[in-house]
Amino acid sequence: MTVALKLENLAKTYTVGRNLIGKPKGYVHAVRPFSLDVATGDTLGIVGESGCGKSTLARMLVGLLAPTEGHLEVEGETLDGKAPAEFGRMIQYVFQDPISSLNPRKTIRQIIEQPLIHLHSMNRAEREARILEIFDQVNLRPEFLNRRPHEFSGGQAQRIGIARALAANPRILVLDEPVSALDVSVQAQVINLLADLKEKLGLTYVFISHDLAVVEAVCNRVAVMYFGSIVEMGDAREIFTNPRHPYTKLLAESAPVVGTNVRRTEAANAELPDPMNPPKGCAFAARCEMATELCRTTEPNLNITNDSHHVACHHA
Repeated sequence: MTVALKLENLAKTYTVGRNLIGKPKGYVHAVRPFSLDVATGDTLGIVGESGCGKSTLARMLVGLLAPTEGHLEVEGETLDGKAPAEFGRMIQYVFQDPISSLNPRKTIRQIIEQPLIHLHSMNRAEREARILEIFDQVNLRPEFLNRRPHEFSGGQAQRIGIARALAANPRILVLDEPVSALDVSVQAQVINLLADLKEKLGLTYVFISHDLAVVEAVCNRVAVMYFGSIVEMGDAREIFTNPRHPYTKLLAESAPVVGTNVRRTEAANAELPDPMNPPKGCAFAARCEMATELCRTTEPNLNITNDSHHVACHHA
């Protein structure tokens, strides 16, 4: 197995306020230390409810945020301290909101040209040929190049966002909720496009979403995040058919299914822990029907159960 992306003890901590002598009043652990490998050609899904740290993790992967601890490698090359251009040539980001992620003052040609100029130093003729090639890959017409972002639908704008990411010729795409802002029918079109691009270009994806149905459709591995930590990780089919962590089970049971009533459970309605005052032991203990005194006092480690299935639970 060739490793495309390797994370070692990656973490992000924010300070909250400062007193008169400059000492932080507190800390928020947005992402707690964890390690994982993403194989070349894989699609790793990162799932979890809002506030669990998914987007913070995504921004660290592409260099928009510096990790507080740990480091990451792309194809064996450590990116610690690298210039933004080094990140850009290896990893690119596709944003959740396709319209707001595009500069409204620039034409689509100007937007797509930026990576070609700043990352690959192409001349005008090379840029024009490359732009036409990319537009053909994402099924957009060349006449769109002279228009501005507000003239496009959400689906078209997201294709433009994908085209901008592809212009850097990266090996890895970090997709942060790439279809959540789109209509269901358009979601299917974009998902199919991403699948085609992955096969044709040999890409590796990190796919971040709260929609379990989308993650199940596109990902072959899944990592479940809760309160800044990875609580379960493994093969996507195994995760969805036989979840081991109570939080993963809660996510699966809470997902609405057409033709059935939404299940309402006490755990689903419970509040998340206070990030300024995190609980001892397992962060999910207050919402878990299986919780014991061990769970409330001792934090579980992310252990392998079988077949590389990782679970952070005392009673998995």
